[in-house]
Amino acid sequence: MEDKFYITTPIYYINDKPHIGHALTTIVADMLARFYRQRGDDVIFVTGTDENSQKTVDAAKKAGEDTQAFTDRMALQWEATWERLGISNTDFIRTTEPRHIETVKDLWGRIDAADDLYLDTYEGLYCKGCEEFKKEDELIDGLCPIHKTEPEQVREQNYFFRLSKYQAPLLELYENHPDFVAPANRFNEVKAFVERGLEDISVSREARDWGIPVPNDEHQKIYVWFDALINYISAVGVDWWEQHPADIHCMAKEIARFHAVIWPAMLLSAGLPLPHHIAVSGFLTNDGEKISKSLGNTVDPLDLVERYGNDAVRYFLLREVPFGEDGDFSETKMRDRYNSDLANGLGNFAARVLTLAEKEELTSGELDATFVEQIESMKIAVDKKTKQFQFHEALAAIWAALAFGDRYVNEQKVWAIEDVKKRHQALFNLVSLLDNVAAAVLPFLPDASHVISGALVWDGKILKAKKIEPLFPRIK
Repeated sequence: MEDKFYITTPIYYINDKPHIGHALTTIVADMLARFYRQRGDDVIFVTGTDENSQKTVDAAKKAGEDTQAFTDRMALQWEATWERLGISNTDFIRTTEPRHIETVKDLWGRIDAADDLYLDTYEGLYCKGCEEFKKEDELIDGLCPIHKTEPEQVREQNYFFRLSKYQAPLLELYENHPDFVAPANRFNEVKAFVERGLEDISVSREARDWGIPVPNDEHQKIYVWFDALINYISAVGVDWWEQHPADIHCMAKEIARFHAVIWPAMLLSAGLPLPHHIAVSGFLTNDGEKISKSLGNTVDPLDLVERYGNDAVRYFLLREVPFGEDGDFSETKMRDRYNSDLANGLGNFAARVLTLAEKEELTSGELDATFVEQIESMKIAVDKKTKQFQFHEALAAIWAALAFGDRYVNEQKVWAIEDVKKRHQALFNLVSLLDNVAAAVLPFLPDASHVISGALVWDGKILKAKKIEPLFPRIK
């Protein structure tokens, strides 16, 4: 029987189109979904859109559209973007859907029944960009460190969630599950935040026209972050979650606290099981500068895919920056990786081997011991490093196998071997290595993997190899 495996991206605000940072998180989740599918798991992979925010209302007004019509149009744009990027999600959840609204009300009721909601007056600093209340010590020169804007002073009556009640249970969770958040540096930040002490948090807003109403209180709307986190249950249903909570939540670091602190506290309050892993990626800059609309340096992943292809974009994002660390995107780095690693690396090796093998009729046999060792070493490293969220090292192990294969071709001068038996053994070694590389690289570069695998056709014990068009034509 297949094991269930549930992986998610965060749901994304739809006030604008997707950018390279959204693509990074979504590609990481897609790669992991493909990785666990390849291992035989029944994978549920959910992404979607966060639509109940003030940002949505403001963006709709700016566009001169009705708010619901705007959300419908933008949600289609997000779905189309992920389809173009080859994302293999099994569901797309929208927070304006009835299934989500009903689940939010259900969770609100469970948390209320635990006596963890109460009405009080809130006064504090609110960042519209983050949709989050800020403390003074979180600001830099009085500004939100992410949006570089001054939060507005807000005073209103809200419902509060007793987050302070869950400080000790959360610290116990972290102690008992040392891999709850990856990578370790992000987990350390979360633990330090909780150790400093937790305060109860506002979970509703007064007098809003847009959003999910608080049950039995028509004057309040549920705070967008409280509502948004529940999407992970809305997509599968409470009964399903009780049996199979999320295995991995993928996200960028600015929302790690919501997922590693508030979300598990909400679940503890509601009496529901917790997710197993929180996988946190870093920020991307563009040529060393923070990516922002105001600077005019946002990077559209669709433009990159148009120029370089899906696999090249995936490869750069998964290989260039160690997962969890901040990294820099630039066209120069993208081209360099493309030409050196893809055109000269995987593409060149696949072309050499398939061209050499095309005119031969190879029969299956025993691999040379050095090839057995190289293939097994690659498989073990890819499995281990991917499960540890060290994707750049998993790819490095595959590229080490490619380098081994290239050296073998050159040292053995395979193209010049006249003895048929020796030539066939050499080609069988190389074709087997290429076949295993194609399997290993499948979650990372699915298009290239399928092309290579399609060029290697076994007819019983006879292999028929075919030449292929260049996988990654060099870019000048």
